[in-house]
Amino acid sequence: MRAYRTGTVALVTLAVLSAGCGGGAVPAAQEAALPASLPATQSPGTRSPARSPLAGKVVVIDPGHNGGNASHPEEINRQVDIITGRKACNTTGTRTDAGYPEHAFTWDVAGRLKPILEAMGAKVVLTRPDDKGVGPCVTERAAIGNEARADAVLSIHGDGAAPDGHGFHVIMPGLLPGHNDDVVKPSRRLGHDIRDAYRKGTGMPYATYTANQGLQTRTDLGGLNLSKRPAVFIECGNMRNKGDAAKMSDPAFRQRMATALAGGLRRFLG
Repeated sequence: MRAYRTGTVALVTLAVLSAGCGGGAVPAAQEAALPASLPATQSPGTRSPARSPLAGKVVVIDPGHNGGNASHPEEINRQVDIITGRKACNTTGTRTDAGYPEHAFTWDVAGRLKPILEAMGAKVVLTRPDDKGVGPCVTERAAIGNEARADAVLSIHGDGAAPDGHGFHVIMPGLLPGHNDDVVKPSRRLGHDIRDAYRKGTGMPYATYTANQGLQTRTDLGGLNLSKRPAVFIECGNMRNKGDAAKMSDPAFRQRMATALAGGLRRFLG
């Protein structure tokens, strides 16, 4: 992970719905591993209350970075106000040593997570409609969650730390008096639920190189600082570590990641 540009929630939501949150944006090799359809018992037209634990809930999924960022440095390097300072609008993200980029990883996991949540009855909004665009800026990504009145916001990333470090960690917002007083506590609860579910569902350890028991609080991330809704980031693994990179590059393991994240969101929202 290293930061974030777009329009309104309505525009992003329309684009996502028309694209089916996968469409041609997910590489063919990865698309084959995505669920072909929802189970019949969970199709939107046959849901019962027992099968719709997230009915009425709004979840915003923020796949970090974007596929076009590297080609538009003038846009993503533009400085934006994140309350505690000014940072680049967005960044290109990291990649594995074999060349698998973070932006593609986050988009793929988001594409797997979205239908799982929808099968539980949630309305899902993505902060970008594909993996070919630029941005959105961190400020705009936060605004999407705010405008959607999200019950939970999850920003998905992969870290680019030293190769000898491995594992995952969840980042929660620190208190900025007068700005996020109402969301710090629920965000911490969301962070714990995501951490516990992700570890249980993937078997990945807490990060060995940062955070404490898989949890970290920061005030230098615009997506968290500017959120008026419960929000956390997850660094799903260290893409520069050989073992983590192998897992993150595996479509089947990315499905496990998405399923685990859905479990954490369900626990928080349920």
